[in-house]
Amino acid sequence: MRTMIRLDSVEKTYASRGTRHTAIGNVSLEIAQGEFVCIVGPSGCGKSTLLNMIAGFQPASAGAITVDGAPVLPGTVPAGLGYLFQKDTVLPWLTVEQNVGLGLRFAGQPPARVAERVKSLLRLANLEPYAAYFPYQISGGMRQRTALLMTLACDPRVLLLDEPFGALDSHTKINLHRELHEIWRQLGQTIVMVTHDLDEAVALADRVIVLSGPPSRVLLDHCVDIPHPRDPYAVRETDAFGRHLKAIWSVLGREYQRTPDGTQTVIGAAA
Repeated sequence: MRTMIRLDSVEKTYASRGTRHTAIGNVSLEIAQGEFVCIVGPSGCGKSTLLNMIAGFQPASAGAITVDGAPVLPGTVPAGLGYLFQKDTVLPWLTVEQNVGLGLRFAGQPPARVAERVKSLLRLANLEPYAAYFPYQISGGMRQRTALLMTLACDPRVLLLDEPFGALDSHTKINLHRELHEIWRQLGQTIVMVTHDLDEAVALADRVIVLSGPPSRVLLDHCVDIPHPRDPYAVRETDAFGRHLKAIWSVLGREYQRTPDGTQTVIGAAA
């Protein structure tokens, strides 16, 4: 399968008060077209920084990043890339329908094309009844769905998600997992999602990447071989889900318990 995202020996170093701090030490990854990959790791390990470098928001200090075969240039978002932030980015003075179609209107799409595309997306995310509502009139989960549709409207080939469901209650979060999973299966984007929630990672992803504390390295590249489609509720009751969760936590849990001198055990890729 064709590689969509490639990171070769990527590092990120910051200067602070005359010293240099290495946030990301040496990360190499390949993510195939159409894969759903989750990145987990301790707080401060550079998960969001990694996404920002893939998106071109921040430059890498060393190494190389390519998206769909093209090098990522600092300050330039790769073609066909969408980004969903932790906090929804909907505009409060526009309705749900107007928010979803905003990018298409900026791109100069004909009104009929915008209306057709927006209607299709609202139906996909079960938001059609709320098309004329303003953000203050809908729930946090609906606002996040609207933000996701704003990103999807322009047909991104790559979708980067930075803890998009972290502020939601468990029930709303799992409902959104179901909708995101269905959208991914229908539209086929390559998805990279940062999360602190291991249940979320195992329920959704094809692979889970575990990063060490800073300076970050890949401790585990774990394949979640539970067949698709997965019901985000039912899958949590299966023996396979428990096995994958245990395998990932056995590595991540040790990382949370690193000794004060920073020593750690690096685990090779799991099948």
